[in-house]
Amino acid sequence: MKTATLLLAVFALIVATVQAVSLGTNAERMARGLPPRAPSKLFKPTAASAAKRSKPSGSPGGSCSTGPVQCCEEITNASNPIAELLLSLLGLVVGPDVAIGLTCSPLSIIGIGGGSCSANTVCCENNALGGLISIGCIPIIL
Repeated sequence: MKTATLLLAVFALIVATVQAVSLGTNAERMARGLPPRAPSKLFKPTAASAAKRSKPSGSPGGSCSTGPVQCCEEITNASNPIAELLLSLLGLVVGPDVAIGLTCSPLSIIGIGGGSCSANTVCCENNALGGLISIGCIPIIL
């Protein structure tokens, strides 16, 4: 009986040692030709974090923090020949990939002044050029 218990203890020790060695890091496992282990889940969601949001974070949702929402006839990049001409006439220098709104007018979300746009509804960083051109425009959905 003592021999069986001793053999069982030795066998358990060998199994534990082999299992501990085989768990190594993914780099060690891959160096030995083994597949990587599945990632461990460190984040445990709570009831509050699993709740659905009413709208995705980061989307303007019809609001514009840089001024009024604009309705622009055309949205293009600063590398467009018409936009380049207008920017050079106004003495403005922007990168070629900056979005530019041409012929823009403020759009009222509340409904005063029409409140509809049949062209491009955008939020622009710089609207201070009288509606001829607006710089840094991002399309928004009302």
